[in-house]
Amino acid sequence: MNITIFSLCLIWGFNFVIMKSANGVFPPVLFASYRFLVGSIALFTYSYFKKVPLPSRQNLRWYMLCGLLQTTYFNVAIQVSLLHTSAGLVSVLTYSMPLFFSVLAHFFIPGERLSLRKTIGICLGLAGLFLALNINSPDAKLWSLMLALTSAIAWALSNLIIKTKLKDCDKLQFTSWQMISGTAALFLFSFLFESGNSAWNGISVVYILYSGVLASALAFSLWSLILTKVEASKASIPLLLVPIIGIISSSIFLNEKLQATTIAGVSLVLLGIWTVNRSSRRRDDTLDSIRLSDK
Repeated sequence: MNITIFSLCLIWGFNFVIMKSANGVFPPVLFASYRFLVGSIALFTYSYFKKVPLPSRQNLRWYMLCGLLQTTYFNVAIQVSLLHTSAGLVSVLTYSMPLFFSVLAHFFIPGERLSLRKTIGICLGLAGLFLALNINSPDAKLWSLMLALTSAIAWALSNLIIKTKLKDCDKLQFTSWQMISGTAALFLFSFLFESGNSAWNGISVVYILYSGVLASALAFSLWSLILTKVEASKASIPLLLVPIIGIISSSIFLNEKLQATTIAGVSLVLLGIWTVNRSSRRRDDTLDSIRLSDK
């Protein structure tokens, strides 16, 4: 499962390069709409050949709510915040999701209590992310900061629904239906509030295919699977690597300068991930010892 989580971080991290490159080709929310439309088509095509059944009416309601939270609201909140706040600060606020998710899991998911060690690990990771992204946004507006923060909360709420209400659902079915629900709302938002032209060419198609097939269809399928197999804090804290991988990828492929603070930030993030995972392993070892003594 650790390999799966790291693969997910690599896919989403490199997608920062794709999204940044696509900003000069498409209006941002429209690009997100195309991205998730292609992802939805890929998922439904695969579902057809796998003979995945239609969702029940009860599950469909949860699928649509998750789509509005993690596909529509999450992306709109980020894009609007980016108009008034630096990309680095938006990334930090967005990827504070593990903190909100772990707090929600503490209260609503049995057996996933937020220990002191987990809290320290998450705070270390967030501090490392803040340091790595070299934040400097003196002119950021408070409402745009709060909007970016709500994107993390919306993502965390969607994850909580997956963990509590949809744990036993077909993950391919869930990912397909939540994505198409969120995509429809994204297109509506773009139609009503965005302006600008799209420049269609071979490279723009590559942007959409990567973001749609790999960073959306495959990545969100992996994320849904991870959430049902791994506890909240252990699953979410490695996602702090995503924007850092994005920075490193940008330095390689977009010739952006890699700051020394990024290296220090990466070290803190890795320390935070190790702290949370070490807590989980030690707890599991303790439980195993108790079971053996009972026998």
